[in-house]
Amino acid sequence: MSERDLKEAFVSHLNGTSLEEVALGSVLAPLCVINRGLILILYHQTKGTLQQSLPWISHFLLDFSVLVVPLILSCTVLSGVLHQVVISLTLIPACVLCFIYSTHNPSTWRRRNTVSTFLDSHIQINHVPFVTSFRVFVNVETAISILAVDFAVFPRRYAKTENYGTGVMDYGVGAFVLANALVCPEARMKSTSGSKVKHVTRQLLSVWPLLLLGVGRVVSMKMTGYHEHVTEYGVHWNFFFTLAVVRVAASVLLAVFPVSYSWVFAFLIGGFYQLALEASQLKAFIFSNSDRGKDFLHANKEGLFSIIGYLAIYMAGVQIGLYVMRQRSRVREWLRVTCSLFLGSLVFYAALWACQTLVEPVSRRLANVPFCLWSIAQSLYFMSCLSVIDMVLLFTKRVSGCHLVPSSWNLCEKQSDSEHKRSETENPCLIQVVSRNQLLFFLLANLMTGLTNSIVDTLNSTRVSSVCILMLYMSINCIVVYVLHLCKITIKFW
Repeated sequence: MSERDLKEAFVSHLNGTSLEEVALGSVLAPLCVINRGLILILYHQTKGTLQQSLPWISHFLLDFSVLVVPLILSCTVLSGVLHQVVISLTLIPACVLCFIYSTHNPSTWRRRNTVSTFLDSHIQINHVPFVTSFRVFVNVETAISILAVDFAVFPRRYAKTENYGTGVMDYGVGAFVLANALVCPEARMKSTSGSKVKHVTRQLLSVWPLLLLGVGRVVSMKMTGYHEHVTEYGVHWNFFFTLAVVRVAASVLLAVFPVSYSWVFAFLIGGFYQLALEASQLKAFIFSNSDRGKDFLHANKEGLFSIIGYLAIYMAGVQIGLYVMRQRSRVREWLRVTCSLFLGSLVFYAALWACQTLVEPVSRRLANVPFCLWSIAQSLYFMSCLSVIDMVLLFTKRVSGCHLVPSSWNLCEKQSDSEHKRSETENPCLIQVVSRNQLLFFLLANLMTGLTNSIVDTLNSTRVSSVCILMLYMSINCIVVYVLHLCKITIKFW
């Protein structure tokens, strides 16, 4: 077999992992966020300030070590002891929190920081930190996985499944679609200005970078002979095309029908698609591999028909975005949001269990209803974990007196808008850095993945060299967007 055939076989015919392991892995990113915040708070307590006390390279090394390195290690050399990794990362903030609280006068703490006082405090509504963190970590974990999957150190159970199953990378594509929907113009209620025709036209024009990237990926893969797993999206189709079509289709639907009923269309789209899969030969047609050469439809049936499932996920994401992006000012109100997200995840997990029992298992290749339910349930759970961490950090900042921790909530009474903006500039966080140029980060990760595969024998790399290459690859991706952020450059393609 040629090297290309070996690499294709390496990522084919896989069955995924358990729902529990994917959910457990989702706890890692929130733990990394709170560890990063607590380190800055401890530094503030020691030095008395964070402003202008550390050069940008120190901030970058801290962020990369705390936010990215654990994610790389947990999906490679530490994947077999994931439970121990989570327990260890949980014990660290628990000990730090006990230390912070023990260093304050108990009587003063009880007088100024009662739970009721904290819950009635007002929050600065500059952004919603857990939404930003969710979108960034989906992007970062996707960037890690698309290269790591070509190394033997990456567990095969985490890779994309063939027909049925729940791999970590399977969830990644569903989460990526939902993450885009959370902050789309419709979810932020910014599509009402001007006529609906103009809004749809703007959305049509805005997807040209995705179409260009999709065409570029197809051309480059065909010219270089790069290995490709055709049962993911087909011979000519790829995820960039899916993102573009889903965004335009959703914009058309939401221009015609009320945005507040997007959940209805998510239900109808997913339901009718699943009915078609069960009541016709559509499922057998998609799973068949013997008719690729007939025409464009046969060659790219996975990519074309899975658009329907991804559209359902996107519409559900718009509904979630409408809820979480709503203006709220008090801590108590955001705590209710956290509880609602967690309860919502339980409801969708229950629906997923029913569908897998009565209908069929999760299939990313089909993008069936179980896959849609899993993507939504797991995303709600992930966001609720990030929201809990935001609340813990906010309370710790109030107790400690440190209010200049980037990419987290701030109390109105403790910090002015000008102070907050100065903090974000002088103490940049990798989360806000990636958030500023997310599409560029995703594009760079894809380009670096292709470049790495062309110069490195990924299949025969040792465990140590594989991890080192992944560290170098992610550091380059992060440094590029970090430097752009320091230069106050935002790459917009439209």
